Amino acid sequence: MVPYEEAYRIQTTHHEQVLESRTSGAPELGRILMVEHPPVITVTKRPDAASHVIASESLLAQHGVTLHQTDRGGDVTYHGPGQLVCYPILDLNAAKLRIHDYIRLLEASVIDTLRDFGIAGSVDPDATGVWIDPEDNPDLGMRFDQPAKVCAIGVRVRKWITLHGLAINLDPNMEHYSLLVPCGLAGRPVVSIRQLLGEHAPTMGGLSDRLAEHLSDRIMGNIRTETGTR
Repeated sequence: MVPYEEAYRIQTTHHEQVLESRTSGAPELGRILMVEHPPVITVTKRPDAASHVIASESLLAQHGVTLHQTDRGGDVTYHGPGQLVCYPILDLNAAKLRIHDYIRLLEASVIDTLRDFGIAGSVDPDATGVWIDPEDNPDLGMRFDQPAKVCAIGVRVRKWITLHGLAINLDPNMEHYSLLVPCGLAGRPVVSIRQLLGEHAPTMGGLSDRLAEHLSDRIMGNIRTETGTR
């Protein structure tokens, strides 16, 4: 459990170390950081992002939710206990990835992870992240009549090394999502793995391990494909 501001400082330290490794004679592909945050709504510099926080300061305080500016892409996002936040600090040059392909790789890694727990995830070409479509998951008893977001993604790239990343809803306080318009997507529902699987939901450690494995496999698989190695 790491406060958002402290986690950003940790990210930048790892970013500097990966950057320095380029000239050290021992270049590094990167690191993967897995954390949880105390309740926080992060707001980007996008002009209309702040308007998507719909709760007053007093109501946020009542719920114990803080506000924090962020330099990642995207819009407003909620983080809180029970949500797995993954920050890959990845050298995109070493990984043979362009920014768009990197976002797609993150989405695919989350879909791989969800599949391990019997959930079919999907992407929306008009909205970055991973979604759960009721039609693809008829046995989960979803109460939505449209896809619900289970994973938000927002990144920044500095000197071709990534910061920020993705957040998967395992079992956060879903009532907190009423305090904002998640990712600025009005009318689009959000969901947690706990809501889908109940007592069969994985532990945070189990989810973290599977995501790290799939993310690593996808990164290494891309390198092998781009370099023509096996």
